[in-house]
Amino acid sequence: MADSKPALFLDRDGVINVDHGYVDRIENWQWVEGAQTCIANFKARDWFVFVVTNQSGIAFDHYSIEDMQAVHEHMISGLEDAGTQVDAIYHCPFHAEGTNPSFRKDSYDRKPKPGMLLQAMADFPVKREASFLIGDKQTDIDAAHAAGVGGFLFKGGDLAAFAEWALAGFEDGAR
Repeated sequence: MADSKPALFLDRDGVINVDHGYVDRIENWQWVEGAQTCIANFKARDWFVFVVTNQSGIAFDHYSIEDMQAVHEHMISGLEDAGTQVDAIYHCPFHAEGTNPSFRKDSYDRKPKPGMLLQAMADFPVKREASFLIGDKQTDIDAAHAAGVGGFLFKGGDLAAFAEWALAGFEDGAR
């Protein structure tokens, strides 16, 4: 197994892209300031970078898995244009109250539960104690803590600057 290394977990809507409610089409995609730079900075440090995103719009029939995949392909293309990439994208299309019976269920992957983070740590040699998540909702932070990683609540602004602040605080013992 490869040597383990830290991971930066990023929520998608409200962290990587501006949260316009359901971001279901590439026309609705808008990068958060500093998002591409943030990812590039952590990849340059030789960190894993993962996207962990609840996508309940699928469970409520607001958009399809294919629509979400098109948005993710657009995000990946924008990262490539910026000379960077993420290691993997984990999504949870399930919601216990969803209107689509195929996606109506309580899922261990839906934040605040830690399933997506734990799956990333099973798929990649992540150094858990050196890893953290940036999210824009308390459910993101709760998922991070349930997975045994640090969590930082992003309230907007420049994501790259926030991530550098979070990293400095994390290295000083903030969680």
